[in-house]
Amino acid sequence: MLTAGEVAGLIAATGWTVLVCVLVMVLVKLARLLNETTKAVSELNARLTPLLDDMSVTVNETNRRLVAVEAIARDVKQVSGHAAKLSAVTQTIFTGPLIKVSALGHGVRRAIEARRPRRAGRR
Repeated sequence: MLTAGEVAGLIAATGWTVLVCVLVMVLVKLARLLNETTKAVSELNARLTPLLDDMSVTVNETNRRLVAVEAIARDVKQVSGHAAKLSAVTQTIFTGPLIKVSALGHGVRRAIEARRPRRAGRR
């Protein structure tokens, strides 16, 4: 028969064996997880490089087009300035004489009305 010390040793050995088996299973699962993570990172790296190249091309094309848009905006600003100056010149050329002609017409009409005899029904 087994002594108390031998039973305790047998229980401790069984416990350690179970613990070692559990740890081995955990380590095996951890190794699988690390392998899958390594594969995922490798695949991501393989897909990320072309994506970054495409993004670089897109950014360069966008910058090129922004330069063109900037030039167009500068030209529109210049044309707008010229249109404002042309409007001011046109206003100066036509408005001044038009006001003078209008004032002259008004003065002539008042002079003609002043020379006409007044009718009795009109005030």
